[in-house]
Amino acid sequence: MAKQNYKNIVLDAKYTPKKSEPYMCDEQLAYFYQLLNAQREEIMHDREDVLNDVRLAEKNETAGVGDEQDQASAEQEITMNLRMSERNANLLQKVNAALDRIEKGTFGYSVISGDEIGLQRMLARPLATMTVEEQEEYEQRKH
Repeated sequence: MAKQNYKNIVLDAKYTPKKSEPYMCDEQLAYFYQLLNAQREEIMHDREDVLNDVRLAEKNETAGVGDEQDQASAEQEITMNLRMSERNANLLQKVNAALDRIEKGTFGYSVISGDEIGLQRMLARPLATMTVEEQEEYEQRKH
């Protein structure tokens, strides 16, 4: 289990991790921890909104509100919202896994080789779990 100093660090609003700092030092971990927690909160908020929209659309549909076109639009909206909810659930799972990796001290390191993923890649894609090379190899094997 990693030391958890990063949870108590208050970062300057303009702070961004730099290559000159030690890789995944407490400040960098604090940055990603705060970033991922904010993303998690946003997903949770969006998820609740989407579910409320689905409930309202289903309520209107079962109440027989509107003509056939309105009902078709409502069904389409329910389907779209359910897809959005599924997307949010998948994204939330990835964010939670990244937060878990921070907790365990493995964030920023490949799940395959244990090598550093690299600060630039982590800044671009905080949910990354593989180095660029490993990701490319994985994509090649998938196709």
